[in-house]
Amino acid sequence: MVIGTGDNRLAHCVAAATILLMAIGTVFVFSAGANLSHHFDLHRFYEFPGLRQILFFPVACVVMYTISRFNYRRLGFAEGWWKSPIGYLLVFSLALLVLVLIPQFGTEINRARRWLRIPAGPIVVSFQPSELAKWSTLLFLAAACSHFGADIRSYWKRFVPLCCVIGAIVGLIIVEDFGTAAFVALLGFLMLIMAGARLWHLLTPLPFVAVGFFLALARSPGRLQRLAAFLRPDSWADSAAYQANQSLIAIGSGRLWGKGLGRGICKYGHLPEDTTDFVFAIIGEELGFVGTAAVIGLFIAFVCLGIVVVVRCRDPFGRLLAAGIVLAISIQAAINIGVVTVVLPTKGIPLPFVSAGGTSMLLSSAAVGVLLNVARQSAPTKTADESAPALILDQSDTKVPATV
Repeated sequence: MVIGTGDNRLAHCVAAATILLMAIGTVFVFSAGANLSHHFDLHRFYEFPGLRQILFFPVACVVMYTISRFNYRRLGFAEGWWKSPIGYLLVFSLALLVLVLIPQFGTEINRARRWLRIPAGPIVVSFQPSELAKWSTLLFLAAACSHFGADIRSYWKRFVPLCCVIGAIVGLIIVEDFGTAAFVALLGFLMLIMAGARLWHLLTPLPFVAVGFFLALARSPGRLQRLAAFLRPDSWADSAAYQANQSLIAIGSGRLWGKGLGRGICKYGHLPEDTTDFVFAIIGEELGFVGTAAVIGLFIAFVCLGIVVVVRCRDPFGRLLAAGIVLAISIQAAINIGVVTVVLPTKGIPLPFVSAGGTSMLLSSAAVGVLLNVARQSAPTKTADESAPALILDQSDTKVPATV
């Protein structure tokens, strides 16, 4: 009989790390959004990334807290495929990925068609379906793999259908966003490994994946230029490698302590995408090595706490779900920081919780809400048997305390 609710300190620590990252992101998106050409107009606040982020931050906190109150087990397939919302969410994500390809609905920004523009009264809200598809794929794989159990080792019956689902989603995303498509494919591969799929099964789709990504890379001159600029940055210093070079200048000019909050200059037209993919460089310029180390430290703390949640959870579905969420956020953060520090080729992958963008922040905070619920559900509880010494009745009807 459970007489306590358990220790929720682990969930509180995960939430604190997430909120701190979102707070840092809100401050530096506002700082990076400063522009000499015009001043902030509160009547048109939604047109400014910094002001939008101030709005998204509290909404993301509310979303995270609300989702954390729902039992994550309802997302699984234990009660049947049709009773779980995950299948419907996946179908909805696929529909949105198709819808964004239609010119009447999808919006092209920076030569990429990734957004749906939704009128909401006097403002227009942009939504990125690939972000929803990424998280719905993760949730679906966690639910399906835990439901299959050891049957995941069945090639034609279990493994191939799951690969077809991943392939359909990646195929639609790759038309819109090469980086996110590669990330979803990697995430699906790792989820299948954690679920216990056979190694030789995992090797069979790799040739098809390699051919697909090679064709997508070869058919895009911009992607080939970014790859060439990464391999030979001096030859592309004024074109494809310009953004990477400016990122290094911003980080290097910050030195140890930085120039001071709001005193950076690379954001004034020198560093493209300074509020989104390269906001980490602005942090490095204004807070220096100390600021960037603090952000990386918060991500490391988040990962370590997430690993504790995974280890402590005894439910296969909860364990796989928590592992997938921690893996997705940590890998995405590592890729973004690698791109900003020019360890990896330039690609549009936002820094979780920190980069500007309502879709990424709200969906990532919702995923953390699920992680918090897993942490709470798996928190150690105090039972009546553990709260007092048990009494054993021996053959002589003499009560002696049992050793606990």
